[in-house]
Amino acid sequence: MERLEELVVKNVSHSFGFDDILKDINFKLEKGKVLSIVGPSGGGKTTLLHLCAHLLDLEEGQIQNNFKSSSYAFQEARLLPWKNVIDNISLGLKAKGIKREEREKEARKIALEFGLDKDDFEKFPKDLSGGMKQRVSFARAMVTKPSLLFLDEPFSALDIGLKKELQMMLIKTIEKENLSVLFITHDLMEAIKLSDEVLLLKAEPVGHIVKTFTYTLPQILRDDEFVYDQTAKLLLNRTIIETFELELK
Repeated sequence: MERLEELVVKNVSHSFGFDDILKDINFKLEKGKVLSIVGPSGGGKTTLLHLCAHLLDLEEGQIQNNFKSSSYAFQEARLLPWKNVIDNISLGLKAKGIKREEREKEARKIALEFGLDKDDFEKFPKDLSGGMKQRVSFARAMVTKPSLLFLDEPFSALDIGLKKELQMMLIKTIEKENLSVLFITHDLMEAIKLSDEVLLLKAEPVGHIVKTFTYTLPQILRDDEFVYDQTAKLLLNRTIIETFELELK
């Protein structure tokens, strides 16, 4: 019997030295779903994502990841400066032992899908704009066809046009590939645009989940009017106001 693909987080707590960062975190991410974690800066969102991606050692609780494969796109592109665009994109394929000719073919194909031109293929990171670097980062994360994608605020430094373009590409990939996504953001509109479920993480006194919001309308149908309307509703929610400290004093 094939194992069900899901990520289950149970009773997870974490600290750095004497500083408690997370306390009693529980949630489940199912196949084909998008779950976002929102909250103000310093609340432990990145720490939680790193724990789920096994980039940090788990101290307390359980994280069960049954997805067949996963990849990660960071807030910064984190490209290798000595490798060109195609070599950066194909790193994951190289790690899988795929031959050079095949991995370069796949890297070129997905580079074009993410809006890069053939003239960009031989460029190095120093020759790329911030937006182009992020396109390469996304292409690198997606070229291995992961079952689970971890996103660490990958849209935060992008202009609004490129942000919407990459978000729509992600939505189409989720629908086409039945991709699961766990991502963190402080942008409520972004969370509403992309997520099936939004977890609100409050920092005080220690990072913990205080509210869950669920959206059932397919992402492909969530136009700007829907996103603005739902954001306005969230901004009136008492827990959101308290968590983001939105009240004027």
